Amino acid sequence: MTRRFLLLFSVLFLLPLASHAAWWSWQPLAADWRRADWSSAALLPAAAIEPEATVHVFAARVGRWRGVFAHHSWVVVKEAGAKAYTRFDVVGWGNPVRVNHREADGRWFGNVPELVAEVKGEAAAALIPRIREAVKSYGYSEYGTYAAWPGPNSNSFVQHVLAEVPELGHALPPTAIGKDWRESGLYAGWTPSRTGVQASLYGLAGISLGWVEGVEINLLGLVAGLDLRQPALKLPGWGRVGL
Repeated sequence: MTRRFLLLFSVLFLLPLASHAAWWSWQPLAADWRRADWSSAALLPAAAIEPEATVHVFAARVGRWRGVFAHHSWVVVKEAGAKAYTRFDVVGWGNPVRVNHREADGRWFGNVPELVAEVKGEAAAALIPRIREAVKSYGYSEYGTYAAWPGPNSNSFVQHVLAEVPELGHALPPTAIGKDWRESGLYAGWTPSRTGVQASLYGLAGISLGWVEGVEINLLGLVAGLDLRQPALKLPGWGRVGL
């Protein structure tokens, strides 16, 4: 049994992580945050020419060696007729919760973000007040409450928003370390999307099974599993690998 567990652990966790670390080491990475590109990735139209309400969730690889493991995620909203987007995310310095800390669709440490979720029109207009309330209700918004691992961190924050507004109907990337963090310790109940069940121990070990989240096995913040709704593998380091 021990040999089988070690073999399974190597195949599901160590090999994908090692191969992604090797690939990542060849990527052109910014040496530090001062020299990184934080500019808009031009993923959103100018707010002034987008008349309807919109909601977007983005995620981008974090900087330097940490990009082997993890994404940073954030939420962007815009009411109908608004002349600017509003971005909410959590950072690891100063007061954690930031508003318009960077460009709405800005690169993170030079890495282009990927779109996790998008809602437009009347559906977005109905969700935006609830998203703003979810941001206000986040329980770790004071100085000193941020912890990169296992959480609460930027992904714990966005997962909180997704759980409070399950109609967003999307899951964070499997590399969003901190999304499964639980202060209460042992958790057993619904997944954030309310489409399945989840068991977790402080976000350090757990399992999820849901239509939105798919099948996920979490070990020390690393996730392996399957995306059921849009078929793909979920691999440590690589994240979601679909067709």
